[in-house]
Amino acid sequence: MAQLSNIQVLTNGVNIQQKVLTNGRAFQFSEILDGEHAYKYYADGEWKKSTSGKTVAIINPTTRKTQYKVQACSQEEVNKVMDLAKTAQKSWAKTPLWKRAELLHKAAAILKEHKAPIAECLVKEIAKPAKDSVTEVVRSGDLVSYTAEEGVRILGEGKFLVSDSFPGNERTKYCLTSKIPLGVVLAIPPFNYPVNLAVSKISPALIAGNSIVLKPPTQGAVSCLHMVHCFHLAGFPKGLINCVTGKGSEIGDFLTMHPGVNCISFTGGDTGVAISKKAGMIPLQMELGGKDACIVLEDADLDLVAANIIKGGFSYSGQRCTAVKVVLVMESVADSLVEKVKAKVAKLTVGPPEDDCDITPVVSESSANYIEGLVKDAKEKGATFCQEYKREGNLIWPLLLDNVRPDMRIAWEEPFGPVLPVLRINSVEEGIHHCNASNFGLQGCVFTKDINKAMLISDAMETGTVQINSAPARGPDHFPFQGIKDSGIGSQGITNSINMMIKVKTTVINLPTPSYTMG
Repeated sequence: MAQLSNIQVLTNGVNIQQKVLTNGRAFQFSEILDGEHAYKYYADGEWKKSTSGKTVAIINPTTRKTQYKVQACSQEEVNKVMDLAKTAQKSWAKTPLWKRAELLHKAAAILKEHKAPIAECLVKEIAKPAKDSVTEVVRSGDLVSYTAEEGVRILGEGKFLVSDSFPGNERTKYCLTSKIPLGVVLAIPPFNYPVNLAVSKISPALIAGNSIVLKPPTQGAVSCLHMVHCFHLAGFPKGLINCVTGKGSEIGDFLTMHPGVNCISFTGGDTGVAISKKAGMIPLQMELGGKDACIVLEDADLDLVAANIIKGGFSYSGQRCTAVKVVLVMESVADSLVEKVKAKVAKLTVGPPEDDCDITPVVSESSANYIEGLVKDAKEKGATFCQEYKREGNLIWPLLLDNVRPDMRIAWEEPFGPVLPVLRINSVEEGIHHCNASNFGLQGCVFTKDINKAMLISDAMETGTVQINSAPARGPDHFPFQGIKDSGIGSQGITNSINMMIKVKTTVINLPTPSYTMG
C-alpha cells in the first residue's frame, strides 16, 4: 500500500491537508534519489550518480542540520553534458514550434500536479513559508504555459523587406528574416526562487529551439531537480535538458567559461559581475540584486504606504531582489509613517516555514551573520531601533531602523533579510539623489497622489522599473524585468527572454531586373 506524507498549505485563508503519494502513481520522484537523502544529477535523459563519488550537503535553514545531499559533479561530467546538449540542440531546432509548445504545456501540467512535494522541498531547503512555496510552483507552471503560447506567436513571424525602400535602390532584392536559436543556454537561478527563476530561463530557451544546461543553487537544488523531473516526465528528447549539481568552486567557472555555452542567463549577486568579465562574446542575461528605494511624498496615503512597506520589505523575510531595501520619507510625515509601520511589524508572525509564519529563518548562517553586521554598524552609529534586535540561529525578528544616515552601511548595502532602514529627507531631490547614488538600479517605488510628480520622479530614478503607489515586484512574469548599473544586463520577462535567446538570420533573393507587385 502506498505510504502518505502530509504538507500543510494555506489557500484562500483555509487550511488544506494535501496528501502526497510517495510510492504510488501520484508521486514519481523515486528514481531521482540515490539512497534516502542523496539526489542524482540529470543528463542524457537519465538520473545519474557522479563518478566523483562525492556529494554536497544542503543545510535546512530552520534546523541547521543536513536535510539533503546532491551529487558533486566533476569537470569531466560537465564536458560530457555540454556535448550531449550540443548534439540534442541540433535535432530540437528542427522540431516544429507546435510540438515544442505541446511538450511545454505537458511539463507545466505535470509541474502543477506535483506542486505539493516540490513545495515541501522549498520549505525544507530554503525555509520558504508553505503557502508561498505552493504558490511558486503553480506560478511556475503558468509561466511555462504562457511561454509556450507566446513563443509560437513570436517565433512564427519573420520579416520581408524590399530593397527600394532605401534611397538609390530599385526593387531587385528581397530580404527574408528568420529567428534561429543560439545553441546551448546555461541557466543559473538563485536560491530564493529556485523553481520559478529556473523555468523563466528554461522555457524561453526551449521554445526558441535551444538546449539547456541548468546549474541550480546549492540551497534550492533539490527543488530544481524535482522540477527538472517534471520536464523529464513530459517526454522531452534526451540530452536536451540537463541539470548538473556541485560546488561552485569546482565547476562554477568551468561552466560559465565553457566554450560549448552559447548564452548565459544568471540571477544572483556579485558572482554575476565576475561571470560577465569571463564569459566572452556570448549573450548575457543577468539580474544581480538591488537596493530598491521607496520614496514617500507628503501627500501619500500613509496607510497604503505602510501596507506596501510590510509586503515589500518583509515578505519571505526580505530575501527578494525586489524587496523594499530603503525607505526615503519626507520629514513632515516620517513620524506618522514610522508609527504605522511599527504597528504592522508587531503583528508579523515569526517562526518555522511549516507554520506559514511571515518571518522565517534566512537561508544560511553566513547570511544571518552578514545581516547582524549591518545591524551592529547601524547601532554603533546611532540609528533608532523601533524593535529590539533578536536572533535565534538563522531566525532574525523583523526590525525597522529609523533615523538612518548615509554613513551607515545599511543605507547602501543589500541586507537580504528582515531589516529595513528609514532615511528622513527634506526634499524630493534628496530622495532621488540617494536612490541614484547607489551602485544598484533594479527597481524603486514612489508614493504620491500627484501622478504628474510621480512621473517626473520615475523618469529621474535610475532604475530598471519604478512602481507608482505599490511596492517593487517582479511580475506578472510577462512584464519586462531589468536592472541598470550593477543590477544587471539585458531584460527579462517572457517575451524579452525569448528574444534574447534567438538571433536573426537573413536570406536575400537577388533579382535580375526590378520587380514590382502588380506593376
